[in-house]
Amino acid sequence: MVINDPLDEAARDAVKELASRTWQSLLGIGIASAILGIIVLIWPGATLLVVSILFGIYLLISGIFQIAATFGVRESHGWWRVLSFVTGALSILLAFVAFRNIESAVILLAIWVGISWIFRGVAELSVFMDSASGLPGRGWGIFLAIVTVVAGGILIIWPISSVATLTVVAGIMLVVVGVVEIIEAFALRSKVNAV
Repeated sequence: MVINDPLDEAARDAVKELASRTWQSLLGIGIASAILGIIVLIWPGATLLVVSILFGIYLLISGIFQIAATFGVRESHGWWRVLSFVTGALSILLAFVAFRNIESAVILLAIWVGISWIFRGVAELSVFMDSASGLPGRGWGIFLAIVTVVAGGILIIWPISSVATLTVVAGIMLVVVGVVEIIEAFALRSKVNAV
């Protein structure tokens, strides 16, 4: 007769709850990122108005999901929660700035997207580097975190001489981030279902 340790069972239940809440948020962010990236790449010569509105929508949706993930996952690392909340709140704030002053918002949005990607990449990298090697999607998570930090740096450093350059770089990054997050979400879901 095998007696289960109540602490092991409680820890397993906490991890399962964390993963089941997290994969849905991750899937939502991934789908939103991929769809927006495809839209941006389809319209590479978009006007300033369209680009500002698209990035404003991205910032708004991403910010809402980031804040939801922050409050929905109580067992996560402290730094991840702080960075996730700050990124989400600032994303929502800058989305409203973009909608109010569209002409001057593009440069601000480019810088913000770069900063946001760096914060997000560092937060995700800290979670995946801190976690056990058996964490579902750990390799993809580390890859995505590094790509996110590099892309954020490119957006900040790269001289944005045209909206088309920003559109292509951001569109590609959004598609890559979206696809990897969708893969991570389903990998996490399958691990949750296996437990």
